[in-house]
Amino acid sequence: MIRFDALHDWLAWQESLHPLYIDLGLERAAQVFRALNPNYVKPPTVTVAGTNGKGSSVAYLEAIYTLEGYRVGSYTSPHILKYNERIKIDGQPVSDDRICEAFARIDAVRGDISLSYFEFGTLAALDIFCRAGVDVQLLEVGLGGRLDAVNIIDPDVALISSISIDHVEWLGGTRDAIGREKAGIFRALTPAIIGDPNPPESLLQCAIEQQALLHCIGKDFDYKKQTTGWNWFSTNRQMVQLPEPGLKGEHQYRNASAVLSVVNQLDNILPVSEASIKQGLSNVHLAGRFQLIEGEIPVLLDVGHNPEAVKTLADYLITAFPDTRIHAVFSMMKDKDIAGVLDIMHLVVYDWFFAPLANPRAATEIVMRDIFLQSPVSQVHFGYTGFNEAFSAAKSQWRTGDLLLVFGSFFLVSECLVEFENK
Repeated sequence: MIRFDALHDWLAWQESLHPLYIDLGLERAAQVFRALNPNYVKPPTVTVAGTNGKGSSVAYLEAIYTLEGYRVGSYTSPHILKYNERIKIDGQPVSDDRICEAFARIDAVRGDISLSYFEFGTLAALDIFCRAGVDVQLLEVGLGGRLDAVNIIDPDVALISSISIDHVEWLGGTRDAIGREKAGIFRALTPAIIGDPNPPESLLQCAIEQQALLHCIGKDFDYKKQTTGWNWFSTNRQMVQLPEPGLKGEHQYRNASAVLSVVNQLDNILPVSEASIKQGLSNVHLAGRFQLIEGEIPVLLDVGHNPEAVKTLADYLITAFPDTRIHAVFSMMKDKDIAGVLDIMHLVVYDWFFAPLANPRAATEIVMRDIFLQSPVSQVHFGYTGFNEAFSAAKSQWRTGDLLLVFGSFFLVSECLVEFENK
C-alpha cells in the first residue's frame, strides 16, 4: 500500500520519521539502495563536495553536458522554492509524481530501517536517474563527504570546490579536520579535482593515502583572465577566449576552472565540444548566488552563510557597487559563525535589519542582539515579526542609488523569492 499521494505529505512524514535531522553514516542508505536496485548499473558520476561552490559547480557541469546533448541527472541541496529543485533531469526539476513514486519504492523495500529526510531524497534521486537512463549524474554532497549519503556511489571524478570552517559540530573545527571529511569522496586511481587554491594538508595527504589521482588548481590546471575573456590550461589541454562565467564574482573563475578540469578528465567517455563549454559557462543562472533583481529598488540576494562565502560577497559588492549605500536584511542559523560574518560585512553594509525566521535552527532575536552588541556594527534594527516587516523597514530607508541586500541563509533568500513570486 502506498503511504501518501502528495509530495508535501511524504516530506512532512520524513521529517518526523528519523530521530535526528542530520545523521551521518552510509550503512542505512547503502542497505536500502541495494534492495531498491539490486542490479544497479552506475552511469558516469561526478561527486561534488566543498564548503562553498558546490551548487555553482554542479550548475556549470549540468549546463555544459546538457548543451552537448547528454541526458543529465543532477542532485543538489537545499532547495530554495520547491523540493523538486533538488532532483533535475536536463536542468528541469522532476515532477511531484515522479518523486512520490520513488519515495513509495524506497518505503516498500526499507523494512524497519529508519531513514533521514536527506537519505530519502538521495535514494530517490539515484532511483529516478537510474530509471531515466541518464548519461551522467552529478551528485552534490549535503554535508562533509565521507559519511554523506551520496558517498554510497563511487564517483568517476571527485571534485572538492573549497574548504573552510562550517558545520563544526559534525565535521570538526579546523580546515584539516574538515579536509579529511571532504576527502572521503576520493577513490583509488580516480581523478580528484581540488578547486581550493590553498587546500589543507590533510586533503592532499588523504588523496595520497587513497591513491587518488590528484589535480590541484594552480599546479595541475589554472586560469588566466585576459582583457576580453579568459584562458584555461592544464598539463595536456588548453582553452582560450572563454566567456565570463554566468555566475558573478571572482571565485566563479576558480569554480569554472575546476569544472573544466572535470570535463577534461571525463573527455574519453563524455566528449564535449568547446562550443558547448563556452555556451554552458556563460548561460548558467542559479537562484540566490549574487542574484540581482532589477527594479525601482534593486535587490541583491545571496545565500552565503559562512565567513568564506561572505568574504566573496563583500569583495563583489566593493567591485560591482562602489560607493553604494547598502541596507542589509539579514538572518542566519544559530550554528553558524555569525560574529565572523559581521566582522567581514560591517565595512560594506550601511545598516542592518534583522529578519527572524520561523525555523528551529535559526538564531533568535535575543541571540542576535547579543552578537551584534559585541560586534563592530553600529546601525542595526530589531523588533520585526519576520522577513516582510524587516524588508519593508529596509525599503523605507532606500534612496536613489542605494542597494537592498538580502543574505545570510537559504531560508531567508527563499522567503524573499516567495514574496517576489507572490507579487
